[in-house]
Amino acid sequence: MAVKSKTKKRDEPESDLCFAGKPISVVESMIRWPLRYQVKKPKLDDTTPNKTAALNGAKEEEIKQAKRHYEQALVDGVLINLNDDVYVTADPGKANFIAKVIELFEAADGEPYFRARWFYRPDDTVIERFKQLVEEKRVFLSNVEDDNHLSCIHSKINIAKVPLPKIDSRASERIIPPCDFFYDMKYELPHLTFAKADDADSASSSTISSDSDSNCIVNPHSDEKFLLDLYSGCGAMSTGFCMGASISGVKLTTKWAVDLNRSACDSLRLNHPETEVRNEAAEDFLVLLKEWKKLCEKFSLISSTEPKESISELEAEEGDEEDDIDETSIDTELSPGEFEVQEFRDIAFGDPNDKGEKSLHLKVRWKGYGPDDDTWEPYAGLGNCKDKLKEFVTNGFKSNLLPLPGTAYSVCGGPPCQGISGYNRFRNKQAPLEDTKNQQILVFLDIIDFLKPKYVLMENVVDLLKFSNGYLARHAVATFVAMNYQTRLGMMVAGSYGVAQLRNRVFLWAAQPTEKLPPYPLPTHEVLKMFHTSVEFEDIQVGRIQKEILKLEDALTLADAISDLPPVTNYEKNDVRNYNVAGPKTDFQKYIALKRSETLLPVIGGDSSHMLFDHQPLKLSTNDLERISYIPKKKGANFRDMPGVLVHNNKVQIDDSVKRAKLKSGDNVVPTYAIKYVKGTSKKPFGRLWWDEIVNTVVTRAEPHNQCVIHPKQDRVLSVRENARLQGFPDCYKLCGTIKEKYIQVGNAVAVPVGVALGYAFGMASQGLTDDNEPVMKLPFKYPECMQAKAEDQSD
Repeated sequence: MAVKSKTKKRDEPESDLCFAGKPISVVESMIRWPLRYQVKKPKLDDTTPNKTAALNGAKEEEIKQAKRHYEQALVDGVLINLNDDVYVTADPGKANFIAKVIELFEAADGEPYFRARWFYRPDDTVIERFKQLVEEKRVFLSNVEDDNHLSCIHSKINIAKVPLPKIDSRASERIIPPCDFFYDMKYELPHLTFAKADDADSASSSTISSDSDSNCIVNPHSDEKFLLDLYSGCGAMSTGFCMGASISGVKLTTKWAVDLNRSACDSLRLNHPETEVRNEAAEDFLVLLKEWKKLCEKFSLISSTEPKESISELEAEEGDEEDDIDETSIDTELSPGEFEVQEFRDIAFGDPNDKGEKSLHLKVRWKGYGPDDDTWEPYAGLGNCKDKLKEFVTNGFKSNLLPLPGTAYSVCGGPPCQGISGYNRFRNKQAPLEDTKNQQILVFLDIIDFLKPKYVLMENVVDLLKFSNGYLARHAVATFVAMNYQTRLGMMVAGSYGVAQLRNRVFLWAAQPTEKLPPYPLPTHEVLKMFHTSVEFEDIQVGRIQKEILKLEDALTLADAISDLPPVTNYEKNDVRNYNVAGPKTDFQKYIALKRSETLLPVIGGDSSHMLFDHQPLKLSTNDLERISYIPKKKGANFRDMPGVLVHNNKVQIDDSVKRAKLKSGDNVVPTYAIKYVKGTSKKPFGRLWWDEIVNTVVTRAEPHNQCVIHPKQDRVLSVRENARLQGFPDCYKLCGTIKEKYIQVGNAVAVPVGVALGYAFGMASQGLTDDNEPVMKLPFKYPECMQAKAEDQSD
């Protein structure tokens, strides 16, 4: 990102440079600019206009002392007023800088100065590589200010302040008045924030809420807000997000969730009966949403504002005369081999019958048959069932079966981008979006563009910023800004919010211009660690700048998280069992093991039991189990402690002076792959975790061959439940599928306390209770104590 370099004085004589009119009175000047009139020259501190810049690592600026201030100045015979916009001279061959004049003063040394508040072109921001996505004349008012000699002004220009348009349809283009540039947003370096401009006229130019948009359908239950969880996995992110919103006083419900993993969908469905869980590809879900909207328009449930289009064959076959069909005139007598539709049960876009072609399908309950005989039928073949279809669509519309534009108040999700993974040797660094493995981020953005929610939270791995200089992150931000969403980027470490795991992830906020852009919640626990990204992104690590002034709790350790769990063996078969009679040993253990009815989670059935779920480890092979028995039960133990291993200059080799140790099977105790892993320098293979440690990242695979996953005191890998605790899952959150599938669900999840913290920030912002000028906020609680339901909540 380009940053304004030192401004350059012009070479021309300065006889045409002077202030105009009478100076502002000394009393008024001292009130408006008190730091300019000090006996001692102060440095920037927390009381200056640059407070945010100072807190975010900006160099301290020496405040020039002034003799007097003016409202006007003459530059080359042109009158420059306070708050005028100007070109500021840059180096030869470079585009002139753009600034707003916010002070005109004669310095103590008699020289004329102006203070500039700088505009950033798209090239100067995080979206520089995608400037073509925004309008050519669009610039962004920054919060960066500094003093410059009056001779640096090149000329006066016209920059128009225009309101951000409604986020409704791209068909309606706003009118930009004649100008050199225009702006509708500000750009702030802290967390690379794009936000609605908050000038004095912002109130009069604020955009109309999409609630009034005729192209959107508003949830009539104003006290309840709906969330769509895309790429939901087993629901950790939305679970935490809704709990955090609840703590802030906002009733947010995960109404819809979409994921390709069947077992993850089963887990989410089990724990969230209130959620419509769809096991399908996100791109198919998007097509379904568009077709659902057309069906709602077809039956006059919503007004149609666009020409009818449909990919479904039925629209082409039926023609316009279909609406004029008299249902009573249809012959209801069935032909041989025909069956009568009793009702439609579901709708989907895809290929549920594996016929090799995707289309819109409806799930049919046949008259005289039960649920086991339901079938998926192509929409194109159901032309004689208009009354049944209308009944299904009407009921679905009333129950919010699928989101329509305006009904999803918020969308969260982590689109998978395997194409940027460091494990992918064939990454496309020049054009990452041409890689099919990165296409889901485009699908995610297309769904946002269609549904136009008030708030969006996108999550991804840190490689989103590292790979190809943050190509995909920049593209996502640029797309949101082009859609006129406010955005903010941040990285959050899971352990900083109350779990015994580091796990650094990227989060991108987006909010409509009618809403407050949520801040990032500051850490509550002391595990802040410097994660390496480019210089441009290093300050978006949440809490990095404020670390020295935060009063943080001690980091949680593995013992804090799992030491109360009963011992199990490599061969544990029970996925439901009793807790340890001894009970919890730490506050974390006390609250993470609450009954579901005692938490903010939705209650399932009677919910009277208090059992421990999923406390099963991956069953290792006989060979690997025997290898683990060689690993001492001490801190730092790993395969290097096996017999016959030598370590020289931190590299492992086999000790050829002794006979190589063998397993009972005859295989080597020390496997060759462990010796060769990372050229013999790694300590991860068959590594044993220890009680006072913080786990780096919970992974999706539990094999100990190249990672440290062995229990401190038991000869097995960490169980599914132990991994789940490291991710902050409440113990009452039961998982579905095989043990391997459960590990994948837990490893892919967003740590629940991170979701809680972000949900709280969202809730406060949605109620207008956050400060627009602060990109971060303190949390009034810590996890997992905060998930305990209040007495009044339990009685609802």
